Amino acid sequence: MSLHAMVYTANGVERHNDLDTAFEAPGETWIHADDVEPTEMKALRDRFEIHQLAVEDVVHEETRPKTEEYDTHTFVLMKTARLSQRDDVEFHKEVRTHAVGFFLGENWLVTMSTTDIDIVDPTASQWTKNGQRFVQRGTDFLAYRIMDAIVDDYFDLLDEIEDDIEAVEERVLDEPDPQMLEDLNNVRRDLLAFRKIAWPAREAMSYLSRGDIPEVADENEKYFRDVYDHLVQVVDLIETYRDLTGGARDIYLNAISQSTNEVMKTLTVVATIFIPLTFVVGVYGMNFADTPFAMPELYWTYGYPAVMIGMGILAGLMLVHFRQQDWV
Repeated sequence: MSLHAMVYTANGVERHNDLDTAFEAPGETWIHADDVEPTEMKALRDRFEIHQLAVEDVVHEETRPKTEEYDTHTFVLMKTARLSQRDDVEFHKEVRTHAVGFFLGENWLVTMSTTDIDIVDPTASQWTKNGQRFVQRGTDFLAYRIMDAIVDDYFDLLDEIEDDIEAVEERVLDEPDPQMLEDLNNVRRDLLAFRKIAWPAREAMSYLSRGDIPEVADENEKYFRDVYDHLVQVVDLIETYRDLTGGARDIYLNAISQSTNEVMKTLTVVATIFIPLTFVVGVYGMNFADTPFAMPELYWTYGYPAVMIGMGILAGLMLVHFRQQDWV
């Protein structure tokens, strides 16, 4: 559990241990709460007048990304996304998400998360080195930088999914097997889980980029539009990859169907060849030896070999015919 208070001034970055002094210090203030104690959370809510419902949205992981306006600040919920391996199976992965809440006020920014997230770490060197830019552009620019880093990670996740899709497609073409359908479904499930994050995140970012939020300066709107454009690309890639997995699944099913058709064709040829042979054997299996209409071949010395040779010639002629028709 941790609570960091950073104040960006023209002289550098100041770290504070007390919320009141950080709030009253001149400069751009960034407070990050990471799984803090209930008493600290209450003090944070009271000092910055953060609504309890917004805090609950950060805590409840099932909440979708969104943007909401309050009297003293604007609340934005974003989610980080990473692929994690499960059960040591190649394509058995899961999209793990963590909520990050942004409370953007005038000259201050409060971020919250339920776990430690590297991207949102006020003590990281990148946020110290860029302190002068945050002083000049405001805490809304700082919020943009964090959101942009979160969205950049989305592309890394999509690259991993793309590699999985390519690996499955190669297997579909080379050696389709029943496990492949499960692998394709696993990839499609990852894309569906990621889609549930990317779509609402795009809408939330669109709200910030339109100029409707008083906490976002006019000169910084273009940066949020850039993040919005990135999210549009992410959504387009998700749809493209879903189409690719659907196409790979169709190829797999067609390959299985083609293999089944070949087996059925072979069985049909074999059965068709044996139909006339079965008829001949059935005819000569009738017990008419002692009747006036007895078959003369029954008493012929070469009757048996003649029938067998005739059946062989008949089967051979049918096989030649099927070969001419490219059935075998």
